Amino acid sequence: MTHRLNLRARGLILGGVLVAAVSAWLILGNGTKSLGQAASADGVAGAALYQEHCASCHGKELEGQPNWRVADENGVLPAPPHDETGHTWHHGDMLLFTYTRLGGAETLARQGLEFQSNMPGFGEILSDQEIWNILAFIKSTWPEHVQDIQAERTQAEQSQKP
Repeated sequence: MTHRLNLRARGLILGGVLVAAVSAWLILGNGTKSLGQAASADGVAGAALYQEHCASCHGKELEGQPNWRVADENGVLPAPPHDETGHTWHHGDMLLFTYTRLGGAETLARQGLEFQSNMPGFGEILSDQEIWNILAFIKSTWPEHVQDIQAERTQAEQSQKP
């Protein structure tokens, strides 16, 4: 039964992520020139911001919380790792940006999906540039082949823009 719930939770996440990736530009598109990472993103500044705002849940070394693939008794998944062992790199830049800015539940709610998430929105705490800086830092820690795959996913995200 627990395994079935975990599969259902993963299915909801993946379905929501796909829907969000296709239409994330509608959520934040006003004034956004590119669906990819801001050209001026500063990974060094992002490292400090990550430690201040993200490490308490996602780990100082981007390792995530234990058993991050297993939902708790309330059906909420723990914070995943942001290193290459997690799934962050499976998503395009705009989805990562939107998820960080709005939070997990709000991002998916705007796509018509109800999903419990402990990921808060940082849009009122961090500027868009600071979010891009954090994402640049996270991406800079991935091996080159993982960065290449994630860049392809960002390109696919851009090509789906209506």
